[in-house]
Amino acid sequence: MNDDQLLRYSRHILLPQVDIKGQQALLDAHVMIVGLGGLGSPVATYLAASGVGRLTLVDDDIVELSNLQRQVIHSEAQIGHSKVSSAEDRLKAINSDVELQLIDRRLDKAELLAATQDVDVLVDCSDNFATRFLLNEVSQVQGLPLVSGAAIRFEGQVTVYDPRQPGMPCYRCLYEDKGELEETCSESGILSPILSVIGGVQAVETVKLLMDVGDSLAGRLLILDAFSMSWREIKMKQDPTCPVCQKAE
Repeated sequence: MNDDQLLRYSRHILLPQVDIKGQQALLDAHVMIVGLGGLGSPVATYLAASGVGRLTLVDDDIVELSNLQRQVIHSEAQIGHSKVSSAEDRLKAINSDVELQLIDRRLDKAELLAATQDVDVLVDCSDNFATRFLLNEVSQVQGLPLVSGAAIRFEGQVTVYDPRQPGMPCYRCLYEDKGELEETCSESGILSPILSVIGGVQAVETVKLLMDVGDSLAGRLLILDAFSMSWREIKMKQDPTCPVCQKAE
């Protein structure tokens, strides 16, 4: 770690739970973020600012005017640009040392498995069930921690699925893959700052996993009701008949 890095990350290093060892772990880490929208915006911003050495950004969408109410990594000047290139501009302005890999298309399972070979943490900031189920499968096959978040209206939820811990549930343990219709923010609405709250928790959990400090949300689902500003915690259990994590074991 050079002198500039010691100064940049000094507030991290002052924390006894982090110190130079923890910051070095962040500098050496590789995180994949899938989705550079409302959740991916705070996640990517804080991981870059925190000094995560390498970020792979995956999103096949372009920036639209309606995104700017909540996808705060993008700007009016980036309308019509790909979200990953727009995010790249912002993240490089925050921390030019971070290595960025941009993937501006949807990846199938084989491509995701190849792309996550050296990833340390996978962060799900997507907005559809198909992607969430796919990322869960990849997480289980790779033995890769998956930090998952979702938000709509005045509500949000966040958790960690960690296949490295025996007996921990996966996303498929909670949700059946029945091809059901899903609600979207474009149809139901979303209060903008909720995404920063949930995305901020995702970033915290990612950093903790990379530094191997604290207790992660593995096995616990946090649910936010921002209308009453209350949190609930639900203990999650592994489904003994789950076709994903039981098969992975």
